[in-house]
Amino acid sequence: MQIVLDTNVVLDWLVFRDPGIAHIVTALERRLAVVVTNDLCEAELARVLAYDTLALNPSARQSVLDTYRQTVTRNPYQASALPLPRCKDPDDQKFLELARDAGAQYLVTKDKALLKLVRARYRLRGFSIVLPRGFPAPIAS
Repeated sequence: MQIVLDTNVVLDWLVFRDPGIAHIVTALERRLAVVVTNDLCEAELARVLAYDTLALNPSARQSVLDTYRQTVTRNPYQASALPLPRCKDPDDQKFLELARDAGAQYLVTKDKALLKLVRARYRLRGFSIVLPRGFPAPIAS
């Protein structure tokens, strides 16, 4: 299963080690899910990691980026012509496009602008937008 994580969920995973996404981390570790990314999403992560509010030194920022790059898969697909709803926040449109173009099953986000698309019942092409708690937990083995 391919998934897209928005930047805040990536921060929860690799910076804050948020226990609220432990089921997502477990799915990644068991290789039941693969995070897909592209240049735009990775660039946003790099930019956010440099925010003063995170207080990460350059070495810590690089370590997070290295872990991210080693863990995720680059989207190998070309942009699709399938229409998508327009996100109110243009900076978040890239996550919708990545989920569509990569054939992801889930876009995991805490972003209100993206989540409004779910509440508005937009018909999305092949993927669901979910909060981290809405991502299916891996089956115990």
